[in-house]
Amino acid sequence: MPDYTFDHVHLRSPDPEATAAWFADKLGAQVIRSMQAGKPRIDLKVGGADIFIIQADASAAAAPSAPYQGIDHFGLSVTGLDAAVAGLKAKGVQFTMEPIEPRPGIRICFIRGPENISIELLERTPV
Repeated sequence: MPDYTFDHVHLRSPDPEATAAWFADKLGAQVIRSMQAGKPRIDLKVGGADIFIIQADASAAAAPSAPYQGIDHFGLSVTGLDAAVAGLKAKGVQFTMEPIEPRPGIRICFIRGPENISIELLERTPV
């Protein structure tokens, strides 16, 4: 059985700056600003966990009423992504994105969880 560990939470927000400010103010998050693919990106470090915030497109549906928390997806780190993918497919798990390597040292894919939850599986390797 593959060994899964928690990696990050990804939030989609209509106002990433306000979202980051709330986390910094209320939870003491460290705010890290950078550029990714030519667009501003805001990452947070909260309690040792990574939270990535991206701008919600105008076409994105508004978050449903509570108890929905506005999470776009969460990521699970795994060693042996290919074996994990094969095992999950054998169990009938739906993949919304097959494995890709968006940059050296990282391979990712996405699966659909219960209640339509999007879950990223990622494998990081030294470059």
